[in-house]
Amino acid sequence: MVVVLRPSPDKEKLDSLILWLQSKNISIHQVVGESKVILGLIGDTSKLDIDMLHALDIVEDVKRVKEPYKEANRQFHPEDTVIKVANTQIGGGSLTMMAGPCSVESEEQIVGIAKAVKEAGATILRGGSFKPRTSPYSFQGLGAEGIELLKIARKETGLPIITEIMEISQLPLFDDIDVIQVGTRNMQNFNLLKELGKQKKPIMLKRGMSATYEELLMSAEYIMSEGNENVILCERGIRTFETYTRNTLDLAAIPVLKKLSHFPIIIDPSHATGKSALVGDLAFAAIAAGADGVMVEVHNDPAKAWCDGAQSITPDTFRGIAKRIIALHEFMKTL
Repeated sequence: MVVVLRPSPDKEKLDSLILWLQSKNISIHQVVGESKVILGLIGDTSKLDIDMLHALDIVEDVKRVKEPYKEANRQFHPEDTVIKVANTQIGGGSLTMMAGPCSVESEEQIVGIAKAVKEAGATILRGGSFKPRTSPYSFQGLGAEGIELLKIARKETGLPIITEIMEISQLPLFDDIDVIQVGTRNMQNFNLLKELGKQKKPIMLKRGMSATYEELLMSAEYIMSEGNENVILCERGIRTFETYTRNTLDLAAIPVLKKLSHFPIIIDPSHATGKSALVGDLAFAAIAAGADGVMVEVHNDPAKAWCDGAQSITPDTFRGIAKRIIALHEFMKTL
């Protein structure tokens, strides 16, 4: 249930309302916006009398929320969430460009790519340290060593870093990571999501390859229910009957998720197609559709990449794509 308060509600009456709701075993998520204060009520609200709440002079409106996700719901949080990451932000009209290799391979590799993508306009450095692979014989990432190399690249360039976590036991290694990524295979690893909810740092949640919008938002709810409101959604393509591309990028996810939730949305065109030649066009389409940014795989020598070389673009190609993305983003502001 959502209770929308009138502007500048009387503090004594508001405190009294909150105490009464808490006496009914209702948890309250209070959102203070520029023009309104909203109380998101979580718990068994079926016995609350809506007419009685409407009658209170500090209450403007009362709505029941039908969807199972509450804190992730835009009705609970009408204003867009803006997430601060080091010297940049995600959402709020900003353009986020996450770029870097699928997998960290060496200090020379990651530092070189980090410098190149920063020069081209990237705002966050991506790089895999722990790699969930379909085959047990494929390269699984450098692990803790990869995280240390990402930190070196951050020191050299000033770019904040994002990398993927695989399991709860790895959390201590992520203490100094700016954004923790949850991959598609862990989108419904609920124990991991709850632990990440106890963190204060941003979590980027990738949509599962067969997940519905509601399932994605319910996974975000797991994180928020533990207190962490710094959630970013990532559409990285879903599995369909089409075999030409690795996955099918669902551009409809952008306006739908913007309507249903308040989170920033990042698009990953690299994993969506598995083909480097398609990355630029889908990145442009995502920005035109209203995405808050893109995540692109960039490698200095894709043919020799230890992981996902076929979908990686070179720094020179990224420079050209980034220039057009920035121009398109500025143009979209004028519409």
